[in-house]
Amino acid sequence: MALLNAETAPVSDAERAANRVYPVTVKLTQEEHREVTEHSEALGQARSEWMRDVILRELRNSSNDPLLEEVVGIRLLLINVLRPLANGQQMPPDAFDNLLEHIGVRKVEIVQKMISTQRR
Repeated sequence: MALLNAETAPVSDAERAANRVYPVTVKLTQEEHREVTEHSEALGQARSEWMRDVILRELRNSSNDPLLEEVVGIRLLLINVLRPLANGQQMPPDAFDNLLEHIGVRKVEIVQKMISTQRR
């Protein structure tokens, strides 16, 4: 019985992309290497598998945190509503609705800016 079929088709680009055949390397200090190894072992994972999970999780979660967006939105709302009220001004309902719409857009922009500044 032959172990390899003589008519084995070459691996297609789609099949290659589906498999983990593209290496990524990183240089670590001895201490960093020890930390990564200990942490991955504590989780019961191979070091390479843990690093792969971390990289992919970071890539896939690089979008904004919805919770942070809501906190920023609430802060913007409080600042923009309480200041006029503290000065004795009233806010008409249509002005409040416009403010909410503006905050919905601005909170995303502010969080994106916060994240990009933090990553530098």
